[in-house]
Amino acid sequence: MEEVFTATFWQKLLENLMHWITTELPSLLVVIVIAFVAFKMVRITFKKLRKAMIARAEKNENVDTGETTKRIDTLANILQVVVRIVLWAVFLMIILQKFGLNIGPIIAGAGIIGLAVGFGAQELVRDFISGFFIILENQIRTGDVAIIDGTGGLVEKIELRTITLRDFSGVTHIFPNGKISNISNMTKDWSAMVFDIGVAYKEDVQKVMDIMKQVGDELQNDVEFKDRILEPIEIFGLDKFADSAVVIKARFKTKPVQQWSVGREYRKRLKYAFDKQNIEIPFPHTTLYWGDKLKPLKLELNEELIHTLESGK
Repeated sequence: MEEVFTATFWQKLLENLMHWITTELPSLLVVIVIAFVAFKMVRITFKKLRKAMIARAEKNENVDTGETTKRIDTLANILQVVVRIVLWAVFLMIILQKFGLNIGPIIAGAGIIGLAVGFGAQELVRDFISGFFIILENQIRTGDVAIIDGTGGLVEKIELRTITLRDFSGVTHIFPNGKISNISNMTKDWSAMVFDIGVAYKEDVQKVMDIMKQVGDELQNDVEFKDRILEPIEIFGLDKFADSAVVIKARFKTKPVQQWSVGREYRKRLKYAFDKQNIEIPFPHTTLYWGDKLKPLKLELNEELIHTLESGK
């Protein structure tokens, strides 16, 4: 302690300080300037990259610009944060070295801590990486209707770690991104409503298909629904012979999420058209043999009636 109050101590300290100022300070200032310029360039680069990607998305008529903008912002922010962290770490190591500190043990300690954290947070890291690629590849977006690992619903929120899904009953489901094994997007770019229309075997199949086509065209020309439908109805033809009906398959291609409203309206109008043309929409039947002559009797499937007949009452 007595050395602190001696002139020799202060003179030596001043000499060391002047030596540091003349030898290390200029390079330190250069490092600070480079750091400032680097952070500025990173911000400008990501800003220009974001504008370029959004401008490219706006030129594509099949892309939802709003959702694409949100996805681009999310990815740009993530990458910018990662780059900034790396730059801060590098410049901090350089500055510590300029002050005469040995950064070797610091780097080794940071590596050991990082390794320990990595082992302890493997699932968390996996969630973040999986979430990043889900957003990058545009697998699903907020507002889509999707089926995730067998659970369907509306995508309310997409984050790096989790995806929030709300089903038709209002139940919220939260999926860690790293554990998602299957995603089915029902509203990506466009949607479709498929119809399996069953009519009685006695009906003229071609006539039924003509009526279905006519109803579909009327629906597409309706003021309320024309903006929801992308293409005219497709009538694929007779699809299968069922127990009580012949089944005709058709499809409407619609804008995302609009397939259900279009499908409900089409079924309603088709029912009116079938009733008007006396087209029978079949229901389950069974054949009972009654009496000594085994005369077949076709009845609507009704368990109580069948029980009454069988008991002879």
